[in-house]
Amino acid sequence: MKTTRDDIRNIAIIAHVDHGKTTLVDQLLKQSGVFRENQEVQERVMDSNDIEKERGITILSKNTAVQYKDVKINIIDTPGHADFGGEVERVLKMVNGVVLVVDAFEGVMPQTKFVVMKALALGLPIVVCLNKIDRPEARPDEVVDEVLELFMDLDASDEQLDCPFLYASARNGYCMYNPDDEPKDMIPLFETIINHIPAPEGDPDENTQVLISTIDYNEYVGRIGIGKVDNGSIKVNQEAVVVNHHDPDKKQRVRISKLYEFEGLEKVDVEEAKIGSIVAISGIADLHIGDTICAPENPVAIPFQKISEPTISMNFIVNDSPLAGQEGKYVTSRHIRDRLFSELNTDVSLRVEEGETPDTYKVSGRGELHLSVLIENMRREGFEFAVSKAEVLYKTDENGKKLEPMEIAYVDVPDEFSGAVISKLQQRKGELRNMGSITGGYTRLEFRIPSRGLIGYRGEFMTDTKGNGILNTMFDGYDLYKGDISYRSTGSLIAFENGEAVTYGLFAAQDRGTLFIKPGEKVYSGMIVGQSSRAEDIEINVCKKKHLTNTRTSSSDEALTLVPPRVLSLEQAIDFIDTDELLEVTPESLRIRKRILDPRLRKRANNKK
Repeated sequence: MKTTRDDIRNIAIIAHVDHGKTTLVDQLLKQSGVFRENQEVQERVMDSNDIEKERGITILSKNTAVQYKDVKINIIDTPGHADFGGEVERVLKMVNGVVLVVDAFEGVMPQTKFVVMKALALGLPIVVCLNKIDRPEARPDEVVDEVLELFMDLDASDEQLDCPFLYASARNGYCMYNPDDEPKDMIPLFETIINHIPAPEGDPDENTQVLISTIDYNEYVGRIGIGKVDNGSIKVNQEAVVVNHHDPDKKQRVRISKLYEFEGLEKVDVEEAKIGSIVAISGIADLHIGDTICAPENPVAIPFQKISEPTISMNFIVNDSPLAGQEGKYVTSRHIRDRLFSELNTDVSLRVEEGETPDTYKVSGRGELHLSVLIENMRREGFEFAVSKAEVLYKTDENGKKLEPMEIAYVDVPDEFSGAVISKLQQRKGELRNMGSITGGYTRLEFRIPSRGLIGYRGEFMTDTKGNGILNTMFDGYDLYKGDISYRSTGSLIAFENGEAVTYGLFAAQDRGTLFIKPGEKVYSGMIVGQSSRAEDIEINVCKKKHLTNTRTSSSDEALTLVPPRVLSLEQAIDFIDTDELLEVTPESLRIRKRILDPRLRKRANNKK
């Protein structure tokens, strides 16, 4: 018989990127007494990996739990970026309701729509929290209307439309029922969660059923499966069977060796967990997201939605440049293969396949950001490798026609730059769907554009809008191939000998385009040292020294002034490379090079084209 467990609430915090989810979780942890009075706590404590801290974004969903009165609230902090949408989709299976955080100034954004769509589809009740209410330009009344309009557009039920609205400033640590109330603390949010989000239900007398929604990985204990106890209870040393809704043949007998529950930021050992509890289970080697752990007497898998397919791929290749192996610790194909396949332990939206040659691996993901975060992580761990230009994954329909992934791009730009953005996106086969003005002298544009039209565009977009534009994208299914797009209108400046760049050689080269390197950097034949000002590639000698003459003075070289080089970040370099080029990634350097280093072989290959 089904019963509810009133001493637990399971919630996910969802929002568009940068609307303050993680800061809100910080405050809930602080005000529920998770930290000692005098304990020093860093900001955004849930963003635990380095890249999350630097970029201020959440990449992996995280679990935590707080105690309020006699109720334990399990909280999952989710990512806001579309590239990590796979994370959001699956954690919603663990919860009974969501807190939707919306910026009281920015209002409803594209990712807000994406996450709300997922929550409404699962029939979850929603608590809306308007954050950043302390911003001088906040417009809470209009934003409430925007949220309700969004719910209506997405066919929300009457119960979902009748959701509570709260007004908060996560940074200042308060939440209010009405915008005019006196700001105090987060109690209104705690109370609303307990009163509005239903307690988990299940049958305590049934056989065990735990659906694994997230995988964590730890070097000491291996894979850790995280999921909710849907029925029965789960105990340490219990015999169990692992089954999967999408893989009917899977029936793996296991023993539960370790069981944890979450308290604050810690995992705490428990002997037994009952219905509604969110647990972490270690000691099962081959555990995957979507698996159900059941009692052996009655193994029934819980249905689990398929994770969205990847839309973009890159080749990861063993570095074979003349400078290979000088800066990285892990350089062989074996190292790269093991690292990529271990990433599959925790990242469900990623695919890794063996490439056409033994040294190549095809890695597919949800977008450029998704793959660049993986590249950056590997680079910091000491890996050295090369990657190719990102390419989209095509499909064919039943008539044999080529289909390509499409995106909806939402662009907010200052009015004076809208013309430049529209013309660029139309060149990239984008179709303008909607255009309107929003507050603060900005125009909001909505485009439907092939995913490959956005490859390499972000850097250009930032230049075109002087850093003031905001570009958000959302996957929008597959459509017929829209025709060829030219990615880059300029060629590359290519070094044609091995050595070290010198001022004299660079000075002669800088009239030909924009340089990427400075004097003293190692270069090799076939390495790209700059962007040409013309459409074709130009070969130059940046190692060229001045011939000595009788009249040469020692100070004549110092008089040459060089324009500072354009130093590309990882994303800009991935954007810049063309289809016949590779990006060499090492812990210390990013170098762009031609795929074929030998100039004669390269010319022959171009002539064949």
